[in-house]
Order: sequence, then C-alpha cells, then structure tokens
Amino acid sequence: MKIIIIGSGIAGLSAAAYLAREGHDVIIYEYFFKIGGVTATIHQNGYSWDLGPLLLGGLAPHEDLGIILEELGIAEKVELVREDRGQWFPDFQIWPPKEYKGPKWRREYLKEIFPEDSEGLDNYYEFYDKMVEINYIINQRVRTKGLKAFLLKLKLLFKFFKVKKYQNMSAADVLDEFFTNPKLKAVYAGILADMVVKPSEFPGLGVPLTNIETAFDKRIPIDAKWGKRPIYMYVKHGCETLVHAFADYITAHGGKIHINSTVEKILIQNNQAVGIKLKNGQEEYADIVIASGGMFNTFFNLIGKEHLPDDLIHLIETRLLMESVFMVHLGVDMDPTKFHRAALCYYYLTYDIEEGVERCRRGIYHEGKDGFVIYIYSMHSPDMAPPGKHAITIYTIAPRKLKESSWEDKKEEFCNKLIKEAEKFLPGLFESIETKIIMTPEDFKKRINVCTHSFGGTAPVMNMKNPAHQTPIKNLFYIGAYSESGGGVAGAAAGARNVVLKMILKKNERTIL
Repeated sequence: MKIIIIGSGIAGLSAAAYLAREGHDVIIYEYFFKIGGVTATIHQNGYSWDLGPLLLGGLAPHEDLGIILEELGIAEKVELVREDRGQWFPDFQIWPPKEYKGPKWRREYLKEIFPEDSEGLDNYYEFYDKMVEINYIINQRVRTKGLKAFLLKLKLLFKFFKVKKYQNMSAADVLDEFFTNPKLKAVYAGILADMVVKPSEFPGLGVPLTNIETAFDKRIPIDAKWGKRPIYMYVKHGCETLVHAFADYITAHGGKIHINSTVEKILIQNNQAVGIKLKNGQEEYADIVIASGGMFNTFFNLIGKEHLPDDLIHLIETRLLMESVFMVHLGVDMDPTKFHRAALCYYYLTYDIEEGVERCRRGIYHEGKDGFVIYIYSMHSPDMAPPGKHAITIYTIAPRKLKESSWEDKKEEFCNKLIKEAEKFLPGLFESIETKIIMTPEDFKKRINVCTHSFGGTAPVMNMKNPAHQTPIKNLFYIGAYSESGGGVAGAAAGARNVVLKMILKKNERTIL
C-alpha cells in the first residue's frame, strides 16, 4: 500500500517505521524544516536543548517505548541514562538521600515533616502499592493471550476490588481521604500543575501513577515481588537521537520524509480518504492517510466539519486542552551543579495547585512566582554544552493567550523575570548567560503548526475522552497526543504502533499501552 503520514512527531515516526518494516510505500509530510515535533532538539552557539520531553517514562525494555525500540531493532542506537528528580517547596525539599534508604524513604521523610499524617502516609502507600501492581497487571494482560490472559484478568478483578472505592473520586478527593495537611497534599498534587489540570478534575486512581517512586530515586530496584517497576530515563545527547533512530530506520526501509511540506487538505471521496493536497497545490494520492497533530487543525481544517458527525464535532469543541508553556533555554558559563543536586528539579512556590491552574486558564501568567522547572542537560550529557559550560532550560506552565497584552510584547520582560526567579536557586545565573532562546506559546504554535498550542495535548480530566484512532472517514486514522492514546512520548508511540499493527495491517499482535 501507499500510505501518507501527516506530521513527523514521535507518533508519525513510529507509525511510519512499522509500515516501512512491512514493505509499504510510506511518505511523511512535515510542515517544519526539521523533523521530530516537540521531541526535537534545538541548537545554538554550541549549546543544545530539547523542545519538550524531560525525564521520560516508558523507555525500559519492559515498557511501551522500550518494547517498540526492541521490536524495530533500534534500541542500541538510543543511549539512555536512568535518573531521578528533586522537589523543592517553600518549607521543605525532597532530594534522594546520600545513602540509599529503601524504596519508601520518601514516606518516612514526610512522616518527619508531617507527623500528624503518619497514619495517612502508611495508608496512602498501601494504596500506592496496589495501584502500581494493578497497572503492571494491565500492561501484562494486554500483551498476553489465551489462558494466561484470562488468569491475569481474574487477578486484576481481585486486585481492583481493593481500590474500587476510589474509582469515582478525583485526585482532590483521594488526597483528602489520606491527608489533612494541604502542604502534604501538594507533594502528590504538584505534578498535576505540569499537566495544567486541577486536582478536583484529575482521576483519583491516577495519583499514585503520576507519583511513581522511582522518579525520585534511581537506586530503587526495577524488580519487585509482583513484577517490574516503571522507571525514568534521560535520552543522552538530546531527544533528537531518538528521532534520528526512527528516521534512519524509516529511510533505510524505503520510506520518505519530506520537510517544509504543509498539508492543506485531506482529499476525501465518497467518505473515503484518498490522499492529500499540499499548500503548493500539489496533490498526492494514497491508499491510507494517517494524521497526527492538533485536533482542530486536523478535523476542522484538513478534513472539514462537513465530513464529520455532530457528536465528534461536539467532542472536539468541548474537549479541555492543557495550557501551554513559557520556556527559556540558556547557555551559561557557570557551574550550576554546586547548587543543583540533580539534572532536574521541580520548584513549587505555591501549595494551591487548584487556584494556580484556574488562574492560568483565565489567561493570567504567574511570571515564575508560582513555580518552575530547572533542567540542566549537561549534567547527564556534557556534549550538549561547550567544555566547562552548561545548557539549562527553565520553564513554567503558561496560558495559551494572555488576558492582557500579547506574548510577543511580553516575551523579553517575562524572560528576565523568570531568570531572576531561577537565580534565587542558581546564584550568578543572569550574569553567566552566553546565549538564550525564548519559546512562548505562540512560538510553539508556529513550530508544530497547530491552531492553539497545548503542551502535552488534551488535559487528563475525569469522564472526558479523546477522538478515536479510527475516524469516521474510511482509510483515515488519527494518532498522537490528542488521540485516544493520549499524550506523552511513550503513549503516543505505542498508540501509533497499535493503529498500524492492529487496525491497518490487522495483525494478531499484542497491544501495548
């Protein structure tokens, strides 16, 4: 078959790799002059920074993206380093202890700070253990067949019965169930700010799964008595090595990747996708079209509402998106490692995650005062900066549109304010800057060709679903962060892989996700 893929993000690359492996004629059309979408790495004056991903899950051999790399035979081309991250709050900080104190050291540390919630911490970690094991069983079940799959289903039902009471609770409800101190609740709700979702909206069963303990200490063993724990890794030398591994595989198997190629329309005849029309007027025909990217551009511009059922139009128009980010990439002539114990630290300067997200959605940017992330690439990949220097990214969540003024008018002012906030933790930062790149929500919007920028796709809100991979148009499939697979590098890749093998090629392959 001839198959056209719109977009060269991780979803498009994954789909193309599996199709090329099977000998199909695959062509990717990428709007930008570089491939990778937000999984790309950018360069300036000898420094390098990733556009999007930080510490990634799913890359271990027993996890979704790790399985994909192994299946395609490109795992050895992507060098990984297992790492952890810190958490900084106004009244306390959470860093891995110098001497390893076991997989639950955070629980004991937090008991010292919040003795009134000691029993609640014990109860929460019982809940945590159950949910991590349930998640492992789910992943194993979808990868097995026959009697083993049936037995895993029975085991899953038994395990789920123990947490069923939390099924319809929000994250806020679950945290209220275990803890009394709002500062302790913020320890487990803080990561939701990164998704720009309120604790009152996020599914409660997801709290443990967004606070996996291995993210906070790389010394926690992978093996557990019930199976293997999820772990977190950096892609050494930047995420572009992951992108290039996929791209090289695609072209080596006869696939083509066209950059600077804007798709203007998906051609549809008799409710069947037959090809695409490019901005330059050129038309290309194919047996199948796979689209990735933003919902609004894909469904309302490239396809057109006239081809869509009312319920899908309503879903897209009402689906809540994450907000955007304001990101400052710096090349510095200083040693930040004297002040920063790990490559990545989340600085939470407010305990009120609910209100912080609400303000962001109202178009009010906090200018770094609510918190930010500092990521020092050169602590795990020295080649991402000149010798003796460091590549740093500081970023915050930010409204897609400002309530007052515009991002273009405010970008320099906001950049300086964010650097000054970060300098409180990295003394001498401002004066050490040799080069910088500022990325506003508008810059991201232009970079990935979307109608409105959402950093990570749709917001993970209770009782909301994303557009399905199988669109209402025959031979047209939808993949990526806004599709039913959801966001995240591993999730988008796994969703694309499943679409190709299970839906397009109809192979009796195990599902991963």
